[in-house]
Amino acid sequence: MRVVIVGAGPVGTLLGAELARLGVEHVTLEAREAPGAGSRAIGIHSAALSAMSASGVTDRILAACLQVREGEARVGGRTVTTIRFGAVRTGSLASFPFVATLPQAATEAAIAGAAADHGAAAPQRGIRVLEVIDEGSSCRVITDRGEVRGDAVVIAAGSRSRRISSLTRDGKRRAYPDRYVMADAPDDTDDGPRAIVHLHPDGVLESFPLPGGLRRYVAWHRPGSTATATDDAATLRDAVSRRAGSSADMITTATTFGVGRFVARRMLRGRVLAIGDAAHEVSPIGGQGSTSDSSMRRRSPRCSRSGAEPASLLPSLPRGNAGEDPPRGLQPGLRR
Repeated sequence: MRVVIVGAGPVGTLLGAELARLGVEHVTLEAREAPGAGSRAIGIHSAALSAMSASGVTDRILAACLQVREGEARVGGRTVTTIRFGAVRTGSLASFPFVATLPQAATEAAIAGAAADHGAAAPQRGIRVLEVIDEGSSCRVITDRGEVRGDAVVIAAGSRSRRISSLTRDGKRRAYPDRYVMADAPDDTDDGPRAIVHLHPDGVLESFPLPGGLRRYVAWHRPGSTATATDDAATLRDAVSRRAGSSADMITTATTFGVGRFVARRMLRGRVLAIGDAAHEVSPIGGQGSTSDSSMRRRSPRCSRSGAEPASLLPSLPRGNAGEDPPRGLQPGLRR
């Protein structure tokens, strides 16, 4: 079986590493000329760490990440509740009782390194996929540089790939009015490796520790605000000062983002499979990405190597509901 992977982000690259490790022929197509830079998603949860252990990715991530073992909710500077991941002694949390924080660019580099160790070919970059066509006995992938054929196609290029297949076009979408402002800045708090959620009448403020003495700040931004990109940093500094009661002079740049929800009606149709944000995105926590698709990556390569038809790869995948709508103004989360 030859698998065509569309997208060389963390999900697509990890799938390629697993396929290479198990001896499954594949090719990865990526529109970007180079890997993405910047922080973006920063949280890797225990389920993903457990699933990536066999490929060697987890060891690489643990060597570079910061382990967040507890989180606090605070009101007016007072801690009202504490969550300790080590208190859960079942499932993947028994082996990895923490959230690993690492900028997404570093996570992608760790996955790409493991993929190379297993002999995976580098992604073919600068190729934009226009359409994926399931012809019954095989698949045809139409790109801006010609056609590529495969026995199965996995769409893993995030939200930008939702228009290339009837599978990913067929989904439920919802946009929210909420906005968030975000920055990674030097950590001058005394919070150490703790995640903090500040609950305030103006809205939630979350802060997450990062390697290298940094901390991510994410603040809910009132819908309808007229703030522009030139004053995003000032908006976030004001939120940190008011909601956390601490100085925020270290924040010099910031970005804003909106939120939404997308759920593909099916993740598998014939020989085409959609994973990651291409299939399900639940903002403002971001896509399910490397966490909820981890069981797929454990199962589908084994089935592929055994010669099973694509339709038999994922008999138990969910086909619709990706969860309830998130509460307004809460949980921008580690995935963003």
